[in-house]
Amino acid sequence: MTDIEQNLLSLYTSWSGLKPLSITAMPGSGSYRSYYRIQGDETTVIGVHNDDVRENEAFISFTNHFHQHALPVPEILASDPANRVYLITDLGDTTLFQLLTEKRTEEASSQPDSENEGLPRHFPQEVLEVYRKAIGWLPLFQLRAGKDLDYSYCYPRAAFDRQSMMWDLNYFKYYFLKLAKIPFDEQALEDDFISLCDVLTGVDADFFLYRDFQSRNIMAIHGEPWFIDYQGGRKGALQYDVASMLYDGKADIPVKVREELLHCYLDKLQEIYPVNRDEFLKGYYGFVLIRIRQALGAYGFRGYYENKPHFLQSIPFALRNLRYLREHNLVGFGLHTLMKVLDAMVQNELFFDKQIIEVNDSIDKSNNELSKKNINVLSSLGLTVTVHSFSYKRSIPADLTGNGGGFVFDCRALPNPGRFDEFKALNGKDQPVIDFLKNESSVEEFLSQACSMVGQSVKTYIGRGFSNLSVSFGCTGGRHRSVYCAEQLAGYLETAFDVSVNLFHNEQELKG
Repeated sequence: MTDIEQNLLSLYTSWSGLKPLSITAMPGSGSYRSYYRIQGDETTVIGVHNDDVRENEAFISFTNHFHQHALPVPEILASDPANRVYLITDLGDTTLFQLLTEKRTEEASSQPDSENEGLPRHFPQEVLEVYRKAIGWLPLFQLRAGKDLDYSYCYPRAAFDRQSMMWDLNYFKYYFLKLAKIPFDEQALEDDFISLCDVLTGVDADFFLYRDFQSRNIMAIHGEPWFIDYQGGRKGALQYDVASMLYDGKADIPVKVREELLHCYLDKLQEIYPVNRDEFLKGYYGFVLIRIRQALGAYGFRGYYENKPHFLQSIPFALRNLRYLREHNLVGFGLHTLMKVLDAMVQNELFFDKQIIEVNDSIDKSNNELSKKNINVLSSLGLTVTVHSFSYKRSIPADLTGNGGGFVFDCRALPNPGRFDEFKALNGKDQPVIDFLKNESSVEEFLSQACSMVGQSVKTYIGRGFSNLSVSFGCTGGRHRSVYCAEQLAGYLETAFDVSVNLFHNEQELKG
């Protein structure tokens, strides 16, 4: 039995006064939390472990607050902050997305279109009813519960502000655009990111933003929705959560159903808040755009870097949503470079459809082999050097190209800016940290040797026609030394060689 399981069992016994009958690890999700079902004499509870203390505090605080407002969320039964575990009520195993998938399969095989009262057969009436209820609850989270929420528990930020938006957009740039080899002018794209943020930060944002309001974070119990995974909540605009729900890629909600649910939300909102629908819609599609791009970044990170190929199956659905926005002229704002990138993506949708076919046809193969195949599909002619910064608290980045090997440099022996208060909130791309590390002779010597070794291999790889090389820099937190070194090496390679460089800051992109 693991230490985590033992801590959960001890907490259960302390809470219930009884010894549990069993504890079973539950399937993993897209997060770093681990879940366990604990069976008692008459009921079950869910045990949760998460090393991120602040995230635990946010979830527990928000949950207790939502209970005070009679919102359908799990109850916090007991917690042990020292061991980073807590117990919640068991809401079952059926998410709204799973219900949708099951009913689509049943309906497609047994019912003609005429029995669906004019709705597309692939979006069953029974599921639509749960969606209506779910989106009807959203204004109560955003306004009633959000009004007196203690936002000091929000993590990693108290608001979905300009910084959060830029995190999402750069997440998309690093983990999707660069992996997919979509060409772009980096400075022009950055300028468009800033312009998009200018538009969206002008929208009223004094509400609770759930942050990940979508079908996998809603449990369906006897036709009623129950809500989970709101620990990333913060202040933000009303439109973002609606966009998250209705443009949830793999849910593949038909346009007519999406429009109906949007008006259902606005009707419920108007019961408690004097919303101007025209003003709401002016900002709405900008948030749809930023949400889809954040999701694409997540699919790239989870699918390619973390070797979880089922996330790749969502890419074609997200691309179709982007194409719908473009075909109906719902986004733009004069963002010429961003729109050019968007068009390049949607014009390559067949390429991504080919990926999803490969994923589905090979689902019984090992994740490693599948990821190798898909990363190779994304490779282009010439040498690509993939440079990572990472935290040793997690793991050394995997080489998904199938070549194995590559360089891993341990930066933990270098002077650590993170030990000084003035640098703790910064990272290796911030000028004060750069100045600190540049003035350390040991850092200069370390980088000189690293660049020399990598450069020698690059020359050989180019001469022999190799296509991929991986280089990773690790430190304790993955924020200062490793980021700085990865940036310096990437700059050196781009200047000294005719190679394509993909640069990923793993810890930087995980939060947002």
